[in-house]
Amino acid sequence: HLVESGGGLVQPGESLRLSCAASGITLDYYVIAWVRQVPGKGREVVSSLSDDDKNTYYADSVKGRFTISRDVAKNTMDLQMNNLKVEDTAVYYCAAGAWLSTRASGYDYWGQGTQVTVSS
Repeated sequence: HLVESGGGLVQPGESLRLSCAASGITLDYYVIAWVRQVPGKGREVVSSLSDDDKNTYYADSVKGRFTISRDVAKNTMDLQMNNLKVEDTAVYYCAAGAWLSTRASGYDYWGQGTQVTVSS
């Protein structure tokens, strides 16, 4: 069971931090990911982190602006989003799975999603 928080409305250039709290699973044992979806389009993996924290993936569109992390003690995962752009507007989902994947279908556990809107 994953629950996201931290979405909202911001202006271009501002920052947001998304958090995801897990229950029933231990995030330290899983690959974690943040996935976003724009209406009418498929889900896009924007970032993922391997279970040993040694490998990360960022979509080209967010490299240098987004940072994924996990807090083992709290059993949570975060996505720090800086210098947000209008095109970052989407519903953001946290996800967890057994394998590092750039496809949304590679993840088994999902949150309910949180809306991020970037608009001036």
